[in-house]
Amino acid sequence: MTVAVGIDKIGFYTPELYLDMVDLAHARGEDPNKYVSGIGQSKQAVIPPTQDVVTMAANAAAQILTPESKADIKMVLFGTESGIDNSKAAAVYLAHLLELPSDTRAVELKQACYGATAGLQLAADFVRVRPSAKVLVIGADIARYGLRTAGEVTQGGGAVAMLVTANPQILALDDVSSYHTADVMDFWRPTYRTEALVDGKYSTNVYLDFFNRVWTDYQAQTNRTIADFSGFVFHLPFTKMGRKGLRQILPSATPEQQASLTAAFEASQADNREVGNLYTGSLYLSLLSLLRHGNLQGGERLGLFSYGSGAEGEFFSGVVQPGFDRGFDETFLAQQLAARHAVSVAEYERIYQEQLPNDGRDVHLATGNVTAPYYLAGRQHEQRQYRQH
Repeated sequence: MTVAVGIDKIGFYTPELYLDMVDLAHARGEDPNKYVSGIGQSKQAVIPPTQDVVTMAANAAAQILTPESKADIKMVLFGTESGIDNSKAAAVYLAHLLELPSDTRAVELKQACYGATAGLQLAADFVRVRPSAKVLVIGADIARYGLRTAGEVTQGGGAVAMLVTANPQILALDDVSSYHTADVMDFWRPTYRTEALVDGKYSTNVYLDFFNRVWTDYQAQTNRTIADFSGFVFHLPFTKMGRKGLRQILPSATPEQQASLTAAFEASQADNREVGNLYTGSLYLSLLSLLRHGNLQGGERLGLFSYGSGAEGEFFSGVVQPGFDRGFDETFLAQQLAARHAVSVAEYERIYQEQLPNDGRDVHLATGNVTAPYYLAGRQHEQRQYRQH
């Protein structure tokens, strides 16, 4: 008998600061509707210098791990394009912070916004062979395009942590998926840059083309149609992107299902709209948002489209499990988002430029007001100094 494998628990972390998109629009001389409706974003996470992808991942993972589950973790797969070291994996730093067993594989994965999906699929294959093992999969990023750039409105950041196990509580992954890769220069970040380079319109077109390709191939492999799905979850660098993807396939559904799938999409973009771009974590924040705000039932199938510029796309699916809401802490997640406070545009610009300098000098960050369980205290002797409350 084949053992079901998939996502057992999900945790999410984003810092306590955000920028209102209406304020940013006014500061940039733009119509707020261009950001709020045209792009589909209301707020954008602002990442203080005391948080990086390692600390955000630790803060997300701490929500879902127990001493018992830590003992069963055999691998950590960390998807990010905001790595802190060109050699040492962020997963190694994370495994140390979380005090995971030493007999744990720890690897960092990079392919733009696709990295966490690569981690999820590798984790699922691992657990199918070793059903007693658990794998921690991370999608953590800080989206940076630069102040006063065209991509500024699609910045943000945060981390999603997923525990992949046999007999999962949240989503049992189907065995079949469809993927497509091509060498495309729609988005990239050379090693000498801290901000990404992007051709926004071109990237949107590639995203939509890749979605059509993998969705068509998935249907051919499985003989499933849009009628077999209760919702579609998209990679959401900004929420309007996923809406465009869904609209491509809605005409093949009945009017009743079009309404149902549209409602599911609205639920799936609610949290992303409040946080902004997580790069590789965006798809999984959208999944969490659908689980939190949607009207899902056990046994329903979801389709997921992952896209990483450069470019790689994958369509895969999974079946929602009964009692899926036991796989995340709804009270904590709601309080985390509600407790954030807004910063002014001037404060956001100052914080944006307070990242650690690239010259390797010692830095001591102001940590007196830090409330996050895991945080970055600075750098000493060219080594990042991580701390835990």
